[in-house]
Amino acid sequence: MQNILDAIMSGNATSADFAAMDVPDSYRAVTVHKDEAEMFAGMATRDKDPRQSLHVEDVPLPELGPGEALVAVMASSINYNTVWTSIFEPVSTFGFLERYGKLNPLAKRHDLPYHVVGSDLAGVVLRTGPGVHTWNPGDEVVAHCLSVELESPLGHNDTMLDPEQRIWGFETNFGGLAHVALVKANQLLHKPSHLTWEEAAVPGLVNSTAYRQLVSQNGAGMTQGDTVLIWGASGGLGSYATQMALNGGATPVCVVSSPEKAEICRKMGAELIIDRSAEGYKFWKDDNTQDQKEWRRLGAKIRELTGGEDADIVFEHPGRETFGASVYVARKGGTIVTCASTSGYMHEYDNRFLWMNLKRIVGSHFANYREAWQANRLIQRGQIHPTLSKTYTLEETGQAAYDVHRNMHQGKVGILALAPEEGLGVRNPELRAQHIDKINRFRDL
Repeated sequence: MQNILDAIMSGNATSADFAAMDVPDSYRAVTVHKDEAEMFAGMATRDKDPRQSLHVEDVPLPELGPGEALVAVMASSINYNTVWTSIFEPVSTFGFLERYGKLNPLAKRHDLPYHVVGSDLAGVVLRTGPGVHTWNPGDEVVAHCLSVELESPLGHNDTMLDPEQRIWGFETNFGGLAHVALVKANQLLHKPSHLTWEEAAVPGLVNSTAYRQLVSQNGAGMTQGDTVLIWGASGGLGSYATQMALNGGATPVCVVSSPEKAEICRKMGAELIIDRSAEGYKFWKDDNTQDQKEWRRLGAKIRELTGGEDADIVFEHPGRETFGASVYVARKGGTIVTCASTSGYMHEYDNRFLWMNLKRIVGSHFANYREAWQANRLIQRGQIHPTLSKTYTLEETGQAAYDVHRNMHQGKVGILALAPEEGLGVRNPELRAQHIDKINRFRDL
């Protein structure tokens, strides 16, 4: 890989130069092993340790198929789906790979006794398969994580509805936490030229997820003047939702869990902040009973901050712990849009507050190619900024995943793959200079 890295670092290698380079037969990658899928059986979720299950090892280079590309990965990031993969929750991802492998002979490549993980990357195209005409060797790219087959008519209005829709690096193999990744060509987007490799690598999954969930008509369809309640507003997903609300003329009400996280939201430009720890909210009396008095207390706090306004949109992802409160505090006719359930999947809420007040619950999952392109365009223009708080090496991925699992991080966590150090890859220093104050502010979160 050294010749490839040298060419990338030089910044002046041509497409023909990259096309002429030998691609290695194997590469360094972060994996989980199928024969270890039961290693944490019987343990509490919090006690499961990604440092024990994530391996950094050499694996064979996969065959390149039609409509695909091999990418030299300069940097990647940790998403919560990597944590789930590493602790084999809620199910082992090898079940995903086995089912995918039965789809067709080419998909069989993904059904292996190891899983190369990771759903983000920034890097350089090395090879393209038959039928790829938009991308060429040497193109600097980021990748979004939607993998689709598009052989069914059901996915052609919204590719997220394709029956064979999968999340690359989570439900497919050959992900981005590696020196090389295999992607479908329609996952590729242009790398923002003013960002470093590690800055460019971190927004992909969460930025696109937040865009569909909050802005797209497939999600909440946020408009100017909306009040948006954002749970976990300082985190990897919430920080992008907060920026989009501010950028789109809405008013975010940021819910956080500490004074430090409240300060992060203020640095992003948010003014209305609820520190749920300081307020002492306890939405559940016990494992089976929610406390509606606490719902009402949260609603009163929102109206106190907004001058009497209820939330037009509730940006939900904690799940079970908060969902009853979220349904309650949304205004009449408002929207609760949910994309995850980090505190539990079995949600409970009082349906009277939904049906009698004409509210709606919208499920949102990642983003289609158009939405990912639009979200990346905001990054390219410097209207949305990466929230990168810390960067690890590929060899330290286990520790990085552990830190995310234990909520010891802020914003997003980056991983250097081929990039030998931070700060490399900026191709447009003039644009960077225009936005450097915000770039640094968001990196200091």
